[in-house]
Amino acid sequence: MQIVVYGAGYLGTVLSACLADFGTPIVCCDCDRKKILSLAQGYIPFYEKNLEEIIKRNVRAGRLTYSTEIESQVERSQVIYLAQDDAEETETMALRIAQVASPGSLLLICTPTPVGTVTGITKKIRALGQGLAVVSHPLTLTEGCAVEDFNWPDRLLFGTGSPQVISTLKIIYRPLVMRGTPVIVTNPETAELVREAVTAFLATKISFINEMATLCEHVDADAVDLQLALGLDKRIAPRCLQAGVGMGGSFVGPDIANLTALAQRSGVALQVLTAAQAVSEQHNERTMRKIAEVMPTLHDKRVGMLGLAVKPHTSSVTGSASVALARHLVEKGAAVQAYDPFAMTQAERELENAVAYCDSAYKAAEGMDALILATGWPEFRSLDFAKVKTLLKRPLIVDTKNLLDSERLRGMGFEYMGVGRMHA
Repeated sequence: MQIVVYGAGYLGTVLSACLADFGTPIVCCDCDRKKILSLAQGYIPFYEKNLEEIIKRNVRAGRLTYSTEIESQVERSQVIYLAQDDAEETETMALRIAQVASPGSLLLICTPTPVGTVTGITKKIRALGQGLAVVSHPLTLTEGCAVEDFNWPDRLLFGTGSPQVISTLKIIYRPLVMRGTPVIVTNPETAELVREAVTAFLATKISFINEMATLCEHVDADAVDLQLALGLDKRIAPRCLQAGVGMGGSFVGPDIANLTALAQRSGVALQVLTAAQAVSEQHNERTMRKIAEVMPTLHDKRVGMLGLAVKPHTSSVTGSASVALARHLVEKGAAVQAYDPFAMTQAERELENAVAYCDSAYKAAEGMDALILATGWPEFRSLDFAKVKTLLKRPLIVDTKNLLDSERLRGMGFEYMGVGRMHA
């Protein structure tokens, strides 16, 4: 079975590599010649945990190739994945593919799209007289653990009414199906809504724990113990139940915006989601207020930041709360210097010259009035904090991820501020 994946951005690169790792020949296509050439030469323009090894392994084995010859690849493929990061050109590309696709071939829409997109595309393809089956196939890939999410999904979700299509898809995903991964088959609208509803639910969950963290600080409770206890409740689960600065992620903003717009068009008020958004927006400002408690003015102050990525184990900064925090610090008059293991190149595109970029965590701490841990990279936990203390002008650490051992740091003479921690 010949499969082509259109999209050489984050989503398409991860998807094509992981599908190839199933042992299936995959061609990753894109109009952007520069992207395709870079991938073919083994250069991945972003960091994602374990992805480089998978791409190299499958390119060597001949299972994963890259091409800009979209029409010719589509013509000889039975299955086409549309996996662009941006939904803006989804319909245009789907119709372009339909013009050259073989009768009976299958088009899977993985690009995050608003509810109704697949049905709209299907109608236009039928009007062209093309026999291409279109399926909504939302993927839930989280930056920093996208490979793990693909290989160990909570479920496989397909929006289609065709049993024949599902049989084909079960063959493609046989390694996951044989492992017992649940397969949910529904109509395209429901499949599209699932993605946006999941994002909305996570937004609510994150906002809830952040509000609880605020309460912890007022009643001398500890947010880390609270979130652990809540997460161990089988009805809740621990993932995305850590207090921090706020929500972040490539598709969080678009998903919530699409769901909100859909509700407004339908005359439905999503009050809980609206409140969750408001809480998330407030928490970045709340971090600024916490800093202001110990540093009444940021004007002419020097602040070091550890982490700029949206999450650990990825270089993505799209929707990063850490980048937003850096921007706020600069706006308040602080001079910021930052370090991230993999995300500095992408962060520089967002922040430009507003921030100085360092080649190590220790350089980011040197001469600073405060050090902010903004992204929870595990390596920050094992820093030599005795050395960090000698480098800082003032031994003040603001830990927005509650990653560090607060008691140990206070015992070393640091001023430590966590989120929802006792004595924070």
